[in-house]
Amino acid sequence: MNLKQRMADGELIVGSFVKTPHPHVVEVLGLTALDCLVLDAEHAPFDRAALDMGILAARAAAKPVLVRPSHTAPETILNALDLGADGVLLPHIRSAAEAEAAVKACHYGPGGRGFAGSSRSAGYTTRGMARHLALSDPIIVLQIEDIEALDDIDAIAAVPGVDALFIGRADLTVALRAATPDEPEVIAAVERICAAGRAAGRRIGMFLPRPTDTALWQGHGANFFLLQSDQDFLLKGAAALLASVKGDQSR
Repeated sequence: MNLKQRMADGELIVGSFVKTPHPHVVEVLGLTALDCLVLDAEHAPFDRAALDMGILAARAAAKPVLVRPSHTAPETILNALDLGADGVLLPHIRSAAEAEAAVKACHYGPGGRGFAGSSRSAGYTTRGMARHLALSDPIIVLQIEDIEALDDIDAIAAVPGVDALFIGRADLTVALRAATPDEPEVIAAVERICAAGRAAGRRIGMFLPRPTDTALWQGHGANFFLLQSDQDFLLKGAAALLASVKGDQSR
């Protein structure tokens, strides 16, 4: 069963961000039991070549991979999907109109994604047009992280073709001028997005500062969690190693 169907079925999906633009990182994480990886081209230095190699490594490991592009321009969405990503996590969706444009850019058709039969996603011409069109069904996740999005959240959630709403809690915290992600106004905003998603039949995803909070937010309908990153794994692994040999160095 593919990731899109697993997500739709409400299965608990746990993935992580990849911040280091090198295929070896993806290759190593492809050996783990993580349900998916997200190449973070919004906040990490992924250019087109690095995305190409990262997606190649993920596909070689049979690990579902999404791309978070730097913005939602059609050409950035096209690039990620042509390279063979299973889907996209689109940042800063602020309105239903932006959501509709993003969904359109992910699909073939008038005014939508441009067709190329020579891409990796099309099997380098081996699929044929009709088969590739029939099989193309990317995962579309819209990231909600702005005050404007909160004002239009019901309409955003109702846009056809959206697989999940993903809550960018850190950006919401900054947008709301809150001191921490645990402030009441931030929690209320997260709960509001969850409620809108549930009402529209959309799946809910989020990044959490504390992975132990996943059970709490599952109770609000969330089932798609992107937790930590390759950089977190390196830092925490090094800290755990030193602690095992030298004791706690933080004091």
